[in-house]
Amino acid sequence: MARPPIPADSETWSLLRAHAARLADRPLARLMADDPARGRDFGLRMGSLHACFARQRYDRAAREALFALAAPLPAAFRRLFDGETVNVSEGRPALHTALRSDLGQGAVAAAARAEALAARERMARLVAGLEQSGITDIVNIGIGGSDLGPRLAVQSLAEFDRGRFRTHFLFNADASGVQRLLPHLDPERTAVLLVSKSFGTQETLLNGSILKDWLAGRGRLYAVTAAVDKAVAFGVPGSQVLPMWDWVGGRFSLWSPVGLCIALALGMANFDELLAGAAEMDRHVLESPPGRNLAAWHALTMAWNRDVLGLGTHAVMPYDERLDLLPDYLQQLVMESLGKTVRSDDTASPVPTVPVLWGATGTSSQHSFFQALHQGSDLVPADFIGVVRPAHGYPGSHDVVLANLLAQAEALANGSPGDAPQRHYDGGRPNTMLLLDELTPRSLGSLLALYEHSVYALSVVWGINAFDQWGVELGKRLASGLLPVLSGRGSADDIADPVTRALVTEILARR
Repeated sequence: MARPPIPADSETWSLLRAHAARLADRPLARLMADDPARGRDFGLRMGSLHACFARQRYDRAAREALFALAAPLPAAFRRLFDGETVNVSEGRPALHTALRSDLGQGAVAAAARAEALAARERMARLVAGLEQSGITDIVNIGIGGSDLGPRLAVQSLAEFDRGRFRTHFLFNADASGVQRLLPHLDPERTAVLLVSKSFGTQETLLNGSILKDWLAGRGRLYAVTAAVDKAVAFGVPGSQVLPMWDWVGGRFSLWSPVGLCIALALGMANFDELLAGAAEMDRHVLESPPGRNLAAWHALTMAWNRDVLGLGTHAVMPYDERLDLLPDYLQQLVMESLGKTVRSDDTASPVPTVPVLWGATGTSSQHSFFQALHQGSDLVPADFIGVVRPAHGYPGSHDVVLANLLAQAEALANGSPGDAPQRHYDGGRPNTMLLLDELTPRSLGSLLALYEHSVYALSVVWGINAFDQWGVELGKRLASGLLPVLSGRGSADDIADPVTRALVTEILARR
C-alpha cells in the first residue's frame, strides 16, 4: 500500500520553513566558514559519479529535518522495482529498471525481466544482420522519449561510435528536416527505424510515410512498438519489429529496444555498458539508506528549493559539449513526469511541484544567460555537471573548462562585494556539482538513472504520478480538429474558438 504524501501543513514542512527562516540571513559563504568539513560531508560518491551538495542553502540541522521527507522512499523504491502499480491512473507498473537490472522481486518483475532479455537478444540479432548488410545509413524516426534518449546517447558517446553506420534523426512534423536529409542518402543503402510505442504518433507516422515512399518497397523498414499489428499493417516486416511494453514509459525507454539506433552506432557491447551503468545506480538507490542515497539527496534538495525556498526554476549546465542535449532530455524527463498539480488520490497538491527546468552547455552559456544567474532578480538553483578526464588530447583546453565550471559554481554561491552597486554580487545562489570521472557508456547510464530515480523520489514526496502525461493530450485533440480545416476539407466557420478561427482565416488567406 502506497504511503500518502506528507501534507503541506504537517509538522515536517513547518519545521523546514522554520529552518529556512533561521538561515535566511546567513550567506552560503558563512555556512562554509562555520562548517569547514561541509565540502567533504555534503558530498557523496557512487561509482564514477561524485556529487557535492555543499552549496545548497541548508545546514546540518536543516538537512536532517529535510531527510524526514525521505521516510517513505525505501518502500516506494521497492514497489517500483517489484512491479507494483505505481502508475495509478493507467493501472500499470513502471518497470524500466527491469530493462537493465534484476533487482525486482516477485513474478511481475521476473516476467518483465525475461521479456527484456529476450528482446535484447532479438535486438542483437538485428544489429548483427544490419552490420553484415550493405546498409550505410540509419534514420531513427521518433519524438519525445523515442528520440531524445537515443539522440542524447549517440551524440554524447560519439567517441565510442564504431563508424559502421551514419546515424540520422527525424523528430519533428516539420518536413524541413526530411528535405535536408534525403538528398544525402541512398535508398539502396539506408535503413529506417520507426519508434513509437503506440504506433499512432502523428509526427512519427508522417515522417515514416515519407521515408516509406522514398524507400519504394525496398524492405528496409524497422519498428520498435507495443502495437506490432499496426507496424505490420504499415508495411514493416514482422521479423523487423521489436517490442515495447505498456510498463515502460517513453521518457524511460532508451534502455529498451528504443535504443536500437544506439546499439547500431556504438555496438551492442557499449549498449550493454550503458545499461550496466544504470544498473549500478539502480542497486545504489534500492539498497542505500536515504542519508547516503544519491537520488534521495538530489530529489530532496530540489524539494527544499521548490517548496521551502519558493524557487520556481532549475538550471542544468553540463560543462562538456558532448552533453549538449542533456538539458533537453531532462526537460522532458522532469517536466513531463512532475508537471502536475493533482495528486494520485485526485486531490490538489498543497505545495508547488515541478520547477521549470532549462539550461545549456558551458562555457558558451556563460556569455548568454549567466548575467541573470549572477545578478538577476530571481535565484535559480542549478546542477553543474563536469567531466574530470576528457576524451581529447588537449589538456590545456580542458583545464580552462574545469576552471570555469568550478569558478561559476563558487561565484554563484559566494558572490563578491563590489566597489559600486552594479559591480556587487550577492551570491547565495544554490547549486549542486556532479562530476563524472569520464564520459563513457557506463557513466552516462549512471547519470541518467540518477535523474530518473530523483524524479520518482520527488513524485513520492509530492504524492503525484510520475508515469502518466495527460497534459499533452488536449493539444493533440485540438490539432486533430483543426487539421481538416487547414487541409481544405473543412470550414473555418466551424472552429469554436474565435481567436483560433481568426488566425486560421489569416493563414488560409495568405496561402
